[in-house]
Formats: sequence, structure tokens, C-alpha cells
Amino acid sequence: MNVAEALGRALVAEGAAQVFGVVGSGNFHITNAIVEAGGRFVAARHEGGAATMADAYSRMGGGVALLSVHQGCGLTNAMTGIAEAAKSRTPLLVLAAEVTNRQSNFWVDQTALAESVGAVSARITSADTAVEQGVAAFRRARDDRRTVILNLPLPVQAMEAGHGSTSRNVDAHVADEPVAPTDEDVARLVAALRDADRPVFVAGRGARGPGCREALEALADRVGALVATSAVAKGLFNGNPWSLDVSGGFSSPLAAELIHGADLIVGWGCALNMWTTRHGRLVGEDTRVFQVDLERSAIGAWQDRAEGVIGDVRVTAERALVDATAADGYRSPEVRDRIAAEVRWRDVPYDDEGTDDRIDPRTLTIALDDLLPAERILAIDSGNFMGHPSMFLSVPDEHGFCFTQAFQSIGLGLATAIGAALAQPNRLPVAAVGDGGLLMGVAELETVARLGLPMVVVVYDDEAYGAEVHHFGPHGHVLDTVEFPPTDIAAIARGFGFEAITVRTAGDLGPVGAWLDGPRDRPLLIDAKVISQASWWLEEAFRGH
Repeated sequence: MNVAEALGRALVAEGAAQVFGVVGSGNFHITNAIVEAGGRFVAARHEGGAATMADAYSRMGGGVALLSVHQGCGLTNAMTGIAEAAKSRTPLLVLAAEVTNRQSNFWVDQTALAESVGAVSARITSADTAVEQGVAAFRRARDDRRTVILNLPLPVQAMEAGHGSTSRNVDAHVADEPVAPTDEDVARLVAALRDADRPVFVAGRGARGPGCREALEALADRVGALVATSAVAKGLFNGNPWSLDVSGGFSSPLAAELIHGADLIVGWGCALNMWTTRHGRLVGEDTRVFQVDLERSAIGAWQDRAEGVIGDVRVTAERALVDATAADGYRSPEVRDRIAAEVRWRDVPYDDEGTDDRIDPRTLTIALDDLLPAERILAIDSGNFMGHPSMFLSVPDEHGFCFTQAFQSIGLGLATAIGAALAQPNRLPVAAVGDGGLLMGVAELETVARLGLPMVVVVYDDEAYGAEVHHFGPHGHVLDTVEFPPTDIAAIARGFGFEAITVRTAGDLGPVGAWLDGPRDRPLLIDAKVISQASWWLEEAFRGH
């Protein structure tokens, strides 16, 4: 067999079960080899969508996905999705065909492309070492949680595989033990917890692993800490009576008040960045800050005064529990009752600003939260609208919320929902997108319909790039470049094979219930004509600029 065939087989043998991509001449043979070896291939309609699908699939527990792209333009088309994955430390292996002739129209510096967005660059250099190098790249993606671009030169792909090119000849991998903190670091953390009267735990991406919730909740119960998450870990403490939900720009007024009132904040696998702390305003002037992280470079990257503990979140929490002193801490009957009554955004009173022609996005999202089944997986695009589905739609756990926002690109939401749906097939997939983002990635509506996914796509349609409207509009700037004429998005969706409805008032949502009660044999798109409304989270974000 040739190198492409041998490498495809070896990657499946290593555990790569899912590949996304758009197939061209340069990645045709390796993609087919993966399928013939038992892998599942999902064809996207654009490489950017394929990259985002692979990113979401890996994030949501489906295992390390592969992304297969054509040389040159196939890779450049995928780069926004790859940048999002790399910035999020998503374990993902990109199989990128590569030309070696600089006179070819397809030639670009693929190594420089990878490095420019923070991905790891690797290359197959010979037929004899192809499988070894390919498997090593897969393991690097998996074990180091990195996005790796594996360049596959066309001449090498076509060579006959050498003697060593079978997965049997690659040394078996032994998983590393979780990083344990030092005794000194644990002692410092335990002492800080003992001295704190109002501790708050903020769990991030690094706390989404097996056993982390249980370990953190046990320690929080011991020391009387309130618990919150960064946006990407939303749902981790779902059902906990002491949970403040998300810390940062999405925080409800009560959550922001209680986090700001903490005298100790511990970030668990959480960068405590400008979004999670509202540009630092949620951290009190005298609040002590700890970070538990695997990487020393993460300590203090956003909070200069942060004290660091280098270690795995679960292991560190379990170690700290052994010596932690029992205390009521921040937990009192009054705080518990206020959390129960006020911490959810849907419990915060508001004046409905809807009209006969346009629905208030808060009213829309609360109604959908009541209609849609609790076992859901929610994918959020970026844009002015995004705080509403993020905070008014509940999720069952940390694997029910897929938030691709590390690069802050709009247009990724629909593809995110596809990858997340395939990783969590027993949940109802819900894509929440703006009209601008949906139309950027509209081709993937065909992918949803072709795969038969019972997806609900909710379009918050204000006929504009709302973030720019509300950022520049108040200063008197002309907005012609960011406002658009009405578009019948429901009709577009029907053309792709969806059921679709247009919603202007809450009374228009009746067909959603009928769809949920039916066979769900076609996906559903809800084109919600929402009022143009500046969102609270965006106002918070712009304060830092």
C-alpha cells in the first residue's frame, strides 16, 4: 500500500474514529483509507465548517477528531476554525495535503500558517517513517491537548509504504499520570481557604475532565465556597444550590455582587481572563486570588496578583480536601435563598420591549427554554445576541454547552452545532445564531439536512451586525455598512430541506411544540425577528476597549 493508505489505517487503529473535511485530489486517498479502515467521514460544504465541526466534536467528548483538507486553499479555507481550536487547546489533528513545488498555484507556507494561529506544525518526511510520524502527531494532539497540523506532501503520499509503516511497529503509548501539585503548593492553598470568610471557586475549561465536578464540590462543601464557571464550562455545577452559574460578562446582577464580594477567588483550570472577571472588576481590591493550572505560564497571565498551584484540577482538589478545615464560609441561609430566587437571568425582572412585528430576545429565549427538552446540547455563535441563549437557555451539564469564542469569529455557530450533535447524539442539538453568522455559514444547512440531524436552529434576526450597530450608533456614525434589508431566512432554510417558521411574537412559537411532538425527521429553523437591543454583556465587553 502507499503512504496515504498506510497512514489512514494507522490513525484509525490508534483511535481516530471521526473525520470531517472537504475532499479534493490531495486528500482523496487518505480520507478514503480512513473510511475503509472503519472511520466515519462527514463531508462539510466548506473547509471552515469542517474545521469547526471537528473542533466541537472533540470538545464535547467525542474523542480526538480528524480534519482532512486539500493542499493550499483547502487549508486556508479552514484556518479560522483551526485558529479557534488552537486558541482553545482543542485536541485535533489536521491532515493537510501539501505541494512541494513553490511554482504550484497551491503552494503556501503551511508551516507558517499553523504557527501563526498557535497550532503545532508537523510533517511526514519519508515513506519509511510516515506511520510513526503520523501516530506521533495524533498522540501529541490527544495527550498535550493541542491542535496539530500534519502536512502530507503529495509525492510522499504516493510512495510505497516502507517496512515500518504499520501501526503494529509503533510503540504502545502509556498515558501520563495526572500532574500532582507539590505539598508546599497544597499547603498554601489550604491555608488560604482556612483564612477565607467568603471563598468563591471559578472552574474553567481545565475543570471539565472526569471527576473534577465531584472533587471541586466536595472541597467547596468543606470550606463553604460558592461555585461558578467560566463561559466555556457552563453547566458544570448544574443543580448545585450554591452555583452562581457563569462568572464574567454573562453574570446576573446577583452573581456579580457575590463574586465581587469574595475575599478569596480560586480559578480551577481557568485563566480568570478579562471576560471571566469583567476586565478585573469582579475581583475585589483586597481579594486574594489563586489559580490551579497545568501550565505555569497561565498563572498571573490576566491577574498579576494570582498565586499559582501547578497541578491537575481533580488531583489538587482531592489533595486539598484532606487537610481543609470545615467552615460555613460564604454559605448562609440568606445567600442560599437569594441564589435560588435571583441568580438566573430569567428570574431578573425586565420590561418586555417587543412589538407586534418584533419579539424581545429575552421573551423569545425564556419561551424556548420552557418548550425545548432539558436534555439538549446548545451551540452558540458569536454576536450581539449571544448572551441571551447563553444565559436564558439552561443546559444539563458541561457537555451540554459548546462555546467556540476563543477567536471571537461570527459564522461558526451552525458548524459548531453539527460537531457537537455528533459527539452527543442522544441530546437535542440547538444552534443559536445571529442572522449575520447564519448567512456566513449558510451552506452547512445542507449538511444538517443531509445527516438527518434533528436540530433546532434559532436565528436571532435583527437584520444587522448588531454589535457594530450598538457600538457605533450611539456616537452618531452612519450605519449603512452594517444594516441589511429584510431576508426571508425561513424560506432559505426550506430550500435546504428544513421545516421553518418565522416568529415575531411569542404566539408564533406554537409550531415548535408540534415539531417536538412529531417525528423530527427534518430539522427545524426558527427565524426570530428580534428587536434591535444592546445586550448587557456587550456593554461590559466594550468598557475594556
